[in-house]
Amino acid sequence: MRLSSSPEEMRSFVAIELPEQVKDGLASLRGELKRAEHSFVKWVGPEGVHLTLKFLGNIPAIQVTEISDTIAAAARGVPPFRLEVARLGAFPNLKQPRVLWVGIRGELATLLQLQQNIDSGLTALGFTQEERPFAPHLTLARLRQTASPAERKAFGELAASASFETGYPFDAKAVSLMRSQLTPGGAVYTRLSVIELQA
Repeated sequence: MRLSSSPEEMRSFVAIELPEQVKDGLASLRGELKRAEHSFVKWVGPEGVHLTLKFLGNIPAIQVTEISDTIAAAARGVPPFRLEVARLGAFPNLKQPRVLWVGIRGELATLLQLQQNIDSGLTALGFTQEERPFAPHLTLARLRQTASPAERKAFGELAASASFETGYPFDAKAVSLMRSQLTPGGAVYTRLSVIELQA
């Protein structure tokens, strides 16, 4: 486990980071969809795409080590596993999308076990346990609240018709505790610690 220094309090989350070839594949899809230049769509930058396992909210800097140790304990005995990018989708749906995402497939049982272990471990530290079932996905874009139903519908149709090559297999080898700084130009992510997976 590797730690880095951090400020007094920070917005943070637990995630699996993606290799560059996966980000490149998602960037090509984003490029195809961005050609329409919808002003009501806020795209996630290539460096910001990751597989979130748990959002923590604001945490004090002094708790980073404790949280990292808890994640390491939750990951103990979980070996690296294979995942890949799946279909394109949206929350709540592609007819009236609010969030555009791509799904994840592969060794989902191992991914789910890891996520549940982390969720349970962090609940013991006082973090709220997830109520909704874990739905692994990679967020590509969010539609602004000002988007009209007609605009959402048109964008959903564009996304549904996009040519997107699924696949891009990758090995999940580590879990990262990440910091998210919200700026006018979008979120900036910093790695706080990395926990390597090993059987």
